Amino acid sequence: MPGSPDESRSDNTPAATTSTGLGRRRPALVWVLAALIVPVLLTAVLIAVRTGPTEDDLRDRSLAALDARGITGVQVDFSGRDATVVVPAGGDATEARAVVAAVDGVRTASTRGGSNVAQSEVTADPTATPTETPTTTEEEVAIAPFAVTRTEDSLTVQAVVRDQATKDSVAKEIDGLLTEGMKFDNQLSVDPAAGLPNPAALTALLQALSSAAGEASVKYDGATVTLSGKVADQASKATAARAAATAVPGAVIANQLQVPTADKPKVSEACQTFEARLARLMTQNKIVFLSGTAIVNEASRPSVVRAASLLKSCDSVEVEVGGHTDNLGSPATSLPLSQQRADAVKATLVRLGVPAERITSRGYGETRPVAPNTTSAGRIANRRVEIRVP
Repeated sequence: MPGSPDESRSDNTPAATTSTGLGRRRPALVWVLAALIVPVLLTAVLIAVRTGPTEDDLRDRSLAALDARGITGVQVDFSGRDATVVVPAGGDATEARAVVAAVDGVRTASTRGGSNVAQSEVTADPTATPTETPTTTEEEVAIAPFAVTRTEDSLTVQAVVRDQATKDSVAKEIDGLLTEGMKFDNQLSVDPAAGLPNPAALTALLQALSSAAGEASVKYDGATVTLSGKVADQASKATAARAAATAVPGAVIANQLQVPTADKPKVSEACQTFEARLARLMTQNKIVFLSGTAIVNEASRPSVVRAASLLKSCDSVEVEVGGHTDNLGSPATSLPLSQQRADAVKATLVRLGVPAERITSRGYGETRPVAPNTTSAGRIANRRVEIRVP
């Protein structure tokens, strides 16, 4: 017979191998190839799973952050968590780098192109091979390293400014940022050649770190500005990144500032399995009604008690009690009757100890039958209340 076990087995049975040695060796050859190919395929899949989505996610969020700041036409490439921001000619490379550096998960951000590139550095010949355009100037390379460290009770600023007046002005502004009991370790010095071109960015960095919990620091080593520690929120992290990019145009921004995440409340095992247990209860314990009334069938009353017990096992989940009818009445009478049935079950659940604010009752009339209304059994099945997680 077609489809018989014998036929199925015959259709799926491999052709008999020949009596030659080649026929006997073929299965072994298949296993050897599988042993060589499968690990390679698994490795490729695991690498794609591990690296692809992370870089794609960082790129998408970086572009979204740039778009939110009104910065368009910028390309962002990632190698792991390290970003390269390609800025079109005339664009603000400093701001674009700061925005990307502030994106949560980005480790470092560097730029190519932008407004700090001289026009002569842009290749005019479209057929020429593109090369990476330097983004730093002699002035930027000459900036002396600096460090700012903030703790609970002290603020240390080690930096070089260009003149004494600037030093006094920065020191005065830093004094204004100190909280009661904090000490200021003033290690500011003067060097006209290597001083910070924008000392205001230094105080902006300190303001961004003012919400730090514990120790936080900003360090520039001549190539990279590294921000570390914990700040209160994402806005403070972004502000610090922008200030760092302004302080040292062209430097790589390594924004390692951490933003605390809210601790999620622990979910009990009873609540983890609540929805599945409720669905099973409703399948095995029907709540049905006498025809034309909001009176629970005598055999269904234990089902309401079991439902109340289950609802009390997890006090954080809200539920909907939905009332339904058969089609013997008109829609005008079925809808209010279904609501009365839902309200009646809710009232019983509340009387059995379930908080009323956890329960929403709603009537659906005859719009959601679970069985044909052409039989008595079908109509009984449709005269029901169902409890579910909305």
